[in-house]
Amino acid sequence: MGGITVEDTASLWRTDPATFRDVVINRDALKAALAGECPPVERIRYLALLGRDTEALDEGFKLLPDSTDRRELLLILAQVKQRQYRWHDAAVLHEKALRTVRTPEEEAYVRHHIGRRLFDEARFRAAADEFQWAADLYRVAGQPEPAEENRQAMRHALHVHSAERTTGHPGFELS
Repeated sequence: MGGITVEDTASLWRTDPATFRDVVINRDALKAALAGECPPVERIRYLALLGRDTEALDEGFKLLPDSTDRRELLLILAQVKQRQYRWHDAAVLHEKALRTVRTPEEEAYVRHHIGRRLFDEARFRAAADEFQWAADLYRVAGQPEPAEENRQAMRHALHVHSAERTTGHPGFELS
């Protein structure tokens, strides 16, 4: 199968550690990856990253019933809804993703995404709670690196929550 490897994705996009939003690094390479052979779920991700939300949602919801990677597809679709400030729709998709988990590690991954949504909603304390939950689940699953990443995300969310309570606005700039 042709296409992009996991290692290649780091050169295409990343998650901003201050906002927890996905940011395109190389738009042209992302468009080229989309034009080439890529797995269906990655196609939806790339459409979403390029801001082609209508296409991403249309194709994603058509793919959903037969997807072998239902959880990841639900999380990508939730991110599109989140970017559109459709918080309830994103939350419903996150709850559907939670129903697919079978292991603590899988639940931790979904909880991390829920934390990202809550942070984006400016519900910083609730986001911190989800990141802590994800960290605990990763720890139980024997995954120390993602556990630490989620502890750092929790600390960041708590810092922003504290700054917001003190100054009336978050302790970072939204791009």
